[in-house]
Amino acid sequence: MFVPAQYREPDGSWMVDLIRKNPLSLAVSNGSPSSGPFATHLPVIPDPQMTGEWSADLSGATLLGHMNRANPHWKALETGDVILLTFTGPHAYVSPTVYEVTPAAPTWNFTSVHVRGVVEKIDSIEETLGVVQSTVRAFEGEFGADWDMTESLGYFRKIVPAVGAFRVTVTGADGMFKLSQEQKPEVRARVEQSFGQRECTRHRETAKLMSQLP
Repeated sequence: MFVPAQYREPDGSWMVDLIRKNPLSLAVSNGSPSSGPFATHLPVIPDPQMTGEWSADLSGATLLGHMNRANPHWKALETGDVILLTFTGPHAYVSPTVYEVTPAAPTWNFTSVHVRGVVEKIDSIEETLGVVQSTVRAFEGEFGADWDMTESLGYFRKIVPAVGAFRVTVTGADGMFKLSQEQKPEVRARVEQSFGQRECTRHRETAKLMSQLP
């Protein structure tokens, strides 16, 4: 991903936060010359067994994901393949009316993280079940109501043979946080204020990130 210098994340923690809060990733990997590349939207979480600090470019981290085994993408994916996981965070259209200056041009403020890594397909049913359970715990803790999955584990065991789980060892990542940094401070402040006053959650979340810029 091409990231102009002014749009790079202030530090790696911004990328980690974006991944945790926006875990629906687009996973892309090479296919054959006839099929072209494969792309699948799927949930991805940091491996809960990972220890130590995240590096600045996230290299060395491990992520867990899963998809339907009936998906041709799963059948084409091999252990050792390189995969790209893209995560999209808050984003919003910027109308030139907000700038209150002329000339001006419209743009789109957005946040995104592209993670590159090496795939390890998980064959064990028990380990695949573990990935599903870890995903439930992560999402219930962040987005749900701490649902207790205990009574559904039998159901999980029935459906998990159709689940293709995998682990990604990260080799590097790029974060783009395009939040009007190219504008003068007073113009950027007007964009942030405009977003913050909108009813749309996406606009307000973009405004919050703008307020956190150094």
